[in-house]
Amino acid sequence: MEQNKKEEIHISVRNLVEFVLRSGNIDNRRTTAPDQAMQEGSRVHRMIQRRMGSDYHAEVVLRHPYETEEYTVVVEGRADGIIDGTEATPVTVDEIKGTYLELKKIKEAFAVHLAQAKCYAYIYADKNKLKEICVRMTYCNLDTEEIKYFHSSYTFMELKEWFEDILTQYKRWTDFEFQWKRSMTQSIKDLSFPFPYREGQKDLVTYVYQSIYHGKKLFIEAPTGVGKTISTVFPAIKALGEGLGERIFYLTAKTITRTVADDTFQLLRGKGLQMKSVILTAKEKICFMEETECNPEYCPYAKGHYDRINEAIYDLLTHSDNFSREAIEEYAKAHQVCPFELCLDMSLFSDAVICDYNYVFDPHVYLKRFFADGVKGDYIFLIDEAHNLVDRGREMYSAVLCKEDFLKLKKSVKEIDGKMEHYLEKCNKELLALKRECTNYRIEEYISPFVMALQRLSSVMETYLEEYEGRHAVHENEIRAEILDFYFAVSHFLDIYERVDENYVVYSEMREDGSFNLKLFCVNPAVNLRECMAKGRSTILFSATLLPIQYYKGLLGGEGGDYEVYAKSVFDPERKALFIGSDVTSRYTRRTDMEYYNIASYIHEIVKNRHGNYMIFFPSHAFLQKVYEIFEDYFADKGSVECILQEDRMDERSREEFLNRFAWNDDCDLSQMIRMDVEIEDEKSLLGFCVLGGIFSEGIDLKRDSLIGAIIVGTGLPLVCNEREILKNYFDEKGGSGFDYAYRYPGMNKVLQAAGRVIRTAEDVGLVALLDDRFLNHSYQKMFPREWEHFEVVTADLVAKRVERFWDGWL
Repeated sequence: MEQNKKEEIHISVRNLVEFVLRSGNIDNRRTTAPDQAMQEGSRVHRMIQRRMGSDYHAEVVLRHPYETEEYTVVVEGRADGIIDGTEATPVTVDEIKGTYLELKKIKEAFAVHLAQAKCYAYIYADKNKLKEICVRMTYCNLDTEEIKYFHSSYTFMELKEWFEDILTQYKRWTDFEFQWKRSMTQSIKDLSFPFPYREGQKDLVTYVYQSIYHGKKLFIEAPTGVGKTISTVFPAIKALGEGLGERIFYLTAKTITRTVADDTFQLLRGKGLQMKSVILTAKEKICFMEETECNPEYCPYAKGHYDRINEAIYDLLTHSDNFSREAIEEYAKAHQVCPFELCLDMSLFSDAVICDYNYVFDPHVYLKRFFADGVKGDYIFLIDEAHNLVDRGREMYSAVLCKEDFLKLKKSVKEIDGKMEHYLEKCNKELLALKRECTNYRIEEYISPFVMALQRLSSVMETYLEEYEGRHAVHENEIRAEILDFYFAVSHFLDIYERVDENYVVYSEMREDGSFNLKLFCVNPAVNLRECMAKGRSTILFSATLLPIQYYKGLLGGEGGDYEVYAKSVFDPERKALFIGSDVTSRYTRRTDMEYYNIASYIHEIVKNRHGNYMIFFPSHAFLQKVYEIFEDYFADKGSVECILQEDRMDERSREEFLNRFAWNDDCDLSQMIRMDVEIEDEKSLLGFCVLGGIFSEGIDLKRDSLIGAIIVGTGLPLVCNEREILKNYFDEKGGSGFDYAYRYPGMNKVLQAAGRVIRTAEDVGLVALLDDRFLNHSYQKMFPREWEHFEVVTADLVAKRVERFWDGWL
């Protein structure tokens, strides 16, 4: 009975053997491509398992408790197959691996694969009191479906001694984890909400906790100022303390929101919380080398990485709770290991993982440490700015190949690999046949001949990459990098092809530049996203713009039993004016110089009554430029108005400088302004001309006088293009409103995001002007949030008086 009360530490079979047994170099020249193929052989698993007889049991879940004095280590996983024994042969554990390698080149089972199989063999033998058991390693060529077996047999005592040695090596890690979890749990019990609750905030915290408790998804429409980050993080932490979860994943689309999440965990640590967290940083950003070339000949951090990595992890683990980018880089340099791999490894020892969506959802980037073994974890997913996940989901589960890329690579490999050249040309011919039938875009019902040719090409590329060891001329080294990049694109396409179902549209397209593409378009990502969320206990999806809620709930994998809540805005509605211009529009049919003049006049009339910072959002850069030129010519008083423009492409520094201009009213250092030779004016307005849906319309936080108005020109409708029309037709055929799904809902989300830049704190006062008569239509007003219930309809000749009346009430 006492044993049942012991705390449990869970680890998957794969993570255990890969962690304990790893050694040597990181070397993508020899392992990247084959390893990826072996991880993506689910089709082969199903094929082999179906061929087996009634004595073959597929996907057998195995679990082994390993008792220590204070706690229990639970090793768990899923064996690909268990074959019943006979009088003549023992029970056999089958471990299946798919590869594009020629099987004759595999002389023996890979050590890490055999170790996984031996773990399953021990667990099964122990559970069923077997004195001996066999292991069969099954390697299957993904192209030819040829199979090669490696057999080995073990006594139970051999496996027991080997397995316990593995766990003994791992024990210092579980000892640390056990003590840490105790400290963390106690600190969570003692933790209180760090602020006085705003109106409705305690209810929101309760909704989040209850959703986690019941293992459901919760969709939250949370207006600005609700405090959605602390209102989701705090109850998730409390749930961890109650044993309702083992790890929090805070998922975001943008770097700025990852920083906000990290600040929240730091704030709670300051209130006594003991919790370890990591921010996952992209390899390209955190790599110490000029090129992200992961091989020991180029990178000193790759050479012997696996010999040193575990000591680096333990050092960082025992000296820090916040595994920030700076901490990762410091310890990676000290131990001479790859910072990106150290970052990923620290996620295994983190109670909270702050990362981009793709680490959970992208089929090629997701954290295999947590999500690859088919074992459901008690993970809590907190998805910030969840409206972004619709398009990101479509992107992650779609794939595209360009005909011209096959021809380009064919020219490169002509002299070095005739077989690859042949299959590149074969793929090109199949695409050429599709191209002849396509004038603009075409829905493709049958692409099997191309896919078969692509599979053969993938096999040839796989073999080349496996045999290549960097012993070639510089020219061929460059070609090898080109082949590797194209191989990944081909692998992604083939993997997505396995997923194609009624939620996909396959289409070909002639591009404006003359190129020809074939795309597997994931129109509805709900099934794929839901499948990923099912790997955790509960998912909380929240955004300031999640309207209409049923649209987002449907596309983001919501189910009938999931919850939804509209968090009450804490702001005084009197502090914000909402105006709708009834005599202007951004419709294409009305885009004339006169309409541009009318919009410029509106802007002038709105901003002339109070100096301050305004952002004006336009449907496109071209539209922006037209209005800007007219505004400058007819309305801009150089002494009282300055205009700055969002450029078509802005690097990180340019974006920061643009935003700093708005922050100067509050926070900018005067000496910084002088250094940058900025004219300081007390009575001057700053107008930022921006693009709706662009980098400045979402995720920026301009408080108090940093921004006193947002003027939004147009309804945000995406440009008409082939893909939008495919979306429209798809949802029309499904009985929904295709125009809403393809155009109106995404457009309105951009409008709401841009409007949300104005009122950021309870002290803010500001105005939002919607310059398009379409906002007066019911189809748009039904998407207005509750806090937009009261608005004023204005015209160009009256708006100045309405704006003046609003400001007079506050100044």
